[in-house]
Amino acid sequence: MQIDVVTIFPEFFDCLLKEGMISVAVKKNILKINVHNLRNFTHDKHKQVDDTPYGGGPGMVMKPEPFFETVTSITQCNLKELKKSFRVILFTPQGKFLEQKNVQEFAKEERMILLCPRYEGIDERVREHLITDEISIGDFVVSGGEFPAIVFMEAVTRMIPGVLGDELSLVEESFSDGLLEYPQYTRPRKLIDWEIPEILLSGNHAEIKRWRRKEALKRTMERRPDLIERASLTDADKKLLREIKKKIY
Repeated sequence: MQIDVVTIFPEFFDCLLKEGMISVAVKKNILKINVHNLRNFTHDKHKQVDDTPYGGGPGMVMKPEPFFETVTSITQCNLKELKKSFRVILFTPQGKFLEQKNVQEFAKEERMILLCPRYEGIDERVREHLITDEISIGDFVVSGGEFPAIVFMEAVTRMIPGVLGDELSLVEESFSDGLLEYPQYTRPRKLIDWEIPEILLSGNHAEIKRWRRKEALKRTMERRPDLIERASLTDADKKLLREIKKKIY
């Protein structure tokens, strides 16, 4: 996979490319990341990427020309063909929430282009004629698209085959099946007065699996009941939920 990031702060991504899982994926040649400075695609001496909004109002709006020129230059593709060939993603609070199911979808792409807006936003013509996807990481506002872009790349990269050492960890982690993950424990067996659940020492793998599923359902019901409503539950899951509810209520 190749990811092209368009930003006015390319240094934001230096650490990402040197440390952690993404850097490992890059070193393995599983992932290629190119960071492009939007200011390099301006034509005035001040390298201006923003201007005052038409109609008045506070703040500045990012100009459209640098975005169009950057994306067409790095893809060598005209605007008519661009949207057919590439996923061009804009990070905005108005976008669709980033969830595990669409992370898995994005992880299948061969190449994506990420646009990181700043200031009061971006000229609407970029949204209308260049963007294929608008993504939000939550109902809050941050200073720019660089932060969501890093979250996006982290989430997508770990779904690419060959990146994680243990592929099974993807199967059992939170949101992989629509639920939160069950509690995890490791040594020591006893810490102060807190011991791990006895079932985990039993060696009975079927019972451990049942316990973990029940705990995942319980945790999800307590912390994210909205996920329970959307999850594809088996008859066994529904039975476990009834048991949980009897104990809770």
